Amino acid sequence: MLRFELTTQLLRLRTVIVLLGLAGVPVAAGLAVASSAGRPNGDQGGLFGASPFSALNHMMAGLEFTGPLLLPIVVALLAATVASADRDWGVLRYLYLAPVTRTRLLTAKFAATAVATLLAVGCVLAAGLAVGTVIFGWHPFHLIGAPDLTRGQTVTRIVAATGYTLLCMLAMAAIAFMLGLLLPRGAEAVAAAIAFVVIASVLNGQGAVHAVAVILPVHYWQNWVGLFDPAGATGMGRGALVQVAWIAGCVAVCGLVLRRRDPAA
Repeated sequence: MLRFELTTQLLRLRTVIVLLGLAGVPVAAGLAVASSAGRPNGDQGGLFGASPFSALNHMMAGLEFTGPLLLPIVVALLAATVASADRDWGVLRYLYLAPVTRTRLLTAKFAATAVATLLAVGCVLAAGLAVGTVIFGWHPFHLIGAPDLTRGQTVTRIVAATGYTLLCMLAMAAIAFMLGLLLPRGAEAVAAAIAFVVIASVLNGQGAVHAVAVILPVHYWQNWVGLFDPAGATGMGRGALVQVAWIAGCVAVCGLVLRRRDPAA
């Protein structure tokens, strides 16, 4: 089942185009700041300001740039498609008649969604690292206003940041997957998932609704950036708990939907 999901979903032309477009963002950003190689990117601070100092700097700056909106939208598109494609193609009921349990079907779809999410995050990192190596070279990770990171510090923080971002995107994928089962068509699920990202991002920027924002996964997506700030990271533990809670809740809803009735029936 997993092989079927991966070959029918991840090898589709639309998926390839979306992932290539996502990878093109750090490539375009690298070309745009190529003239600043080896020195700060204008008056900007943080990862954006240090992006031209090395390939690793540029890679993490690309992740910060795509993380709030573009990356979750791509993840939502892929997850909602995995969840709803069989129904859209009219083969879902035939799968039910085949010797495939609903639990196995759901597990395969969850696994395919996780792989798609990993590929989306990996595309941003791989493209940023590749173009950064060509344009900026391989140098120690530079922090503006602080000493360069050692090799061990760099590896530890990049792994932590990547793992945290992957967990956050899995939460977004779980939400989109749930919508793909609940709504009648895949296009509606994709639209609803994208609307969720946009609306949650808007709410996250409004202090008046802070009590609402803190229960949304979007509120914590950029907490990993503090790993590369001299002041240190804050809120990653709570952010991880919120992401896990959303994943668990969405998985539970999906299990109920697929066990007790046909999706969107």
